[in-house]
Amino acid sequence: MKRNLSLMTELYELTMANGFLENKKADDIAYFDLFFRRVPDKGGFAVFAGLSQIIEYLKNLSFNESDLEYLRENGFAESFIEYLKNFELKCDIWSVPEGTPIFPNEPVIKVRGPIIQAQLLETILLVSMNHQSLIATKANRLVRAAKGTEVAEFGTRRATSYDNAYYGSRAAYIGGCVGTSGVLQGKDFGIPIMNTMIHSWVQMFDSEYEAFCEYAKLYPDDCSFVIDTYDTLKSGVPNAIKAFDDILKPMGKRPISVRIDSGDITYLSKKVRKMLDEAGYPDCNIIASNSLDEYIINDMILQGAKVDCFVVGERLINSASSPLFSGVYKLCATEKNGEIIPKINLSENVSKITTPHSKMLYRLFDCDTGKAIADVLTLENEVIDESKPYTLFDPDFTWKRKEVENFVARKLLVPVFVKGECVYKEPSLDEIRDYCSEQIDNLWEEVKRFENPHTYYVDLSEDLWRVRKELIEEHKGVKR
Repeated sequence: MKRNLSLMTELYELTMANGFLENKKADDIAYFDLFFRRVPDKGGFAVFAGLSQIIEYLKNLSFNESDLEYLRENGFAESFIEYLKNFELKCDIWSVPEGTPIFPNEPVIKVRGPIIQAQLLETILLVSMNHQSLIATKANRLVRAAKGTEVAEFGTRRATSYDNAYYGSRAAYIGGCVGTSGVLQGKDFGIPIMNTMIHSWVQMFDSEYEAFCEYAKLYPDDCSFVIDTYDTLKSGVPNAIKAFDDILKPMGKRPISVRIDSGDITYLSKKVRKMLDEAGYPDCNIIASNSLDEYIINDMILQGAKVDCFVVGERLINSASSPLFSGVYKLCATEKNGEIIPKINLSENVSKITTPHSKMLYRLFDCDTGKAIADVLTLENEVIDESKPYTLFDPDFTWKRKEVENFVARKLLVPVFVKGECVYKEPSLDEIRDYCSEQIDNLWEEVKRFENPHTYYVDLSEDLWRVRKELIEEHKGVKR
């Protein structure tokens, strides 16, 4: 049965919405930015994901009698209950496309609409973006570490919840994984599903050889053995080769792979590759598993491991080394009689000062190399003139300046909902995955380093910087 997620929000979102209604502010127009503050694993960039689930939620956003009765029991005013009963989305929403490389403090989703609605959307926007962007980012780190060797996501049984497993597989595929072990994910999202033998199969037979033979008889077209149950080199590989010879070869079949799940996999993979090749099975792939992460994979590649596919479970599906994505949702402007009024959130923590106003996000690309130069936040109607040199400057240390020319400026925020109606044509998951790979290729290698990556420029236009500066001075009582 399809779940009703309309109440997938936090109580204070509802109390605020109710308060806006009671104070006759419900129809006041507000602008919100959704952005994040830190890249997981101290990386150079993140990968945006989760938009599809946001769209699905917003298309189906309505409150049924059960929802309304529950809120009534929890003390909400009847006027608010009536508002939710007749709820009709009226917001305008922009977003960067899924798969886009994103950077801290730039809006990746922008919402304009009645404050009562725009506030209610906060939780579902954040929970969808935070989780899937976290996993897509981790997956891409693994894929980049593998340097062309395939990486598969096998984390379904290791995830912290059904939803984390389900949507995590989708996000991992966007990030570059070639497939998943999750069957429902394969069915619903079209992700290639991948198979393996597990140790309990081997243990259930009187001998490892018998276990391999019986498996080969059952699955001759998808024959993959796990070879480290007892001893990889002394029994696993010899018994696998014998089963290949005795069962598959007479049938005219070839083995798919063997899997190593313990020990020094780099060393073992070299020995296993040599044994398989000498036995006439150079086409039998070697799969590596066992709590892998990007650093282990990177070292294995550098050390010449003979691995054809890295299988990653809990360290991917839970992003074990950095399990939080720091997305936030902040008011940046209001609107009165058609005039946009910028708003700012100041803080004792300077890094938490927000960027006011309704904005557009541009990415500048070098015409010669195709590489991304910088992202620029502008006032929403500003146009970056590509025919003239453009001056980038650090919004905090304004003397740090760089003039760029021979570039193209691409708007990253695209309309998704207009007055509550979805206008966005969603690409397929494979198209999102390909787009992600292409866009990451457009980043300089220095930005993609795992250790001390180069800080990518996210700058403000002169006009936007001036608005921000004036608001800070106004609220801090600085005389001009």
